[in-house]
Amino acid sequence: MNRQDFITRLRAGLRGLPPPAIAEAVADYEAHFAEARAAGRGEDEVAAALGDPDRLARELRAEAGLKRWEAERNPSAAASAVFAVLGLGAIDILILLPILLWIGGTLLALFIAAVAGFGVGAVMMVAGPFAVHAAPVAALILAGLGLMAGAASLGAVAAIGAIGFTNALVWYGRLHLRLLRPALEPAAFAPGEITA
Repeated sequence: MNRQDFITRLRAGLRGLPPPAIAEAVADYEAHFAEARAAGRGEDEVAAALGDPDRLARELRAEAGLKRWEAERNPSAAASAVFAVLGLGAIDILILLPILLWIGGTLLALFIAAVAGFGVGAVMMVAGPFAVHAAPVAALILAGLGLMAGAASLGAVAAIGAIGFTNALVWYGRLHLRLLRPALEPAAFAPGEITA
């Protein structure tokens, strides 16, 4: 595989990332080819030593998703980080998917319960004194406020759990990359270690 084929496949694998991230990654690998050319090495030799551009693109996409989560901390970045971790390997999906579904379903249920509890508390506080004539007004208002406070607390606990879960996935993704990188890197040299 020559330089052009390698870069074309790498660029195709990085499609969907922000253009500056793609440009930076492509420039890095272009520099590897330029350094090797200056050292008298052939493009085919360099491409073989760098490894599969599709695999490199998957690793770069995973790293970009993990960095985005660390920088933004929003639901979109969390989804990006989760999919980046899942994209690292099919075996991991078989292992992680049942755990992810269980934890994700639990967190979603907590969020739904928090929203429902807040809504019921609001209705109880506002409409309760008009709908229930036998109960004291202050008791209904306080019960509604208490239910709303409990629901807000449940929502906060669920949000903290979601953030912790996403952080655990990011940690797992980084661990996964650290453990797999030595096994996947070519024996000749790793990217960035081309020497004359």
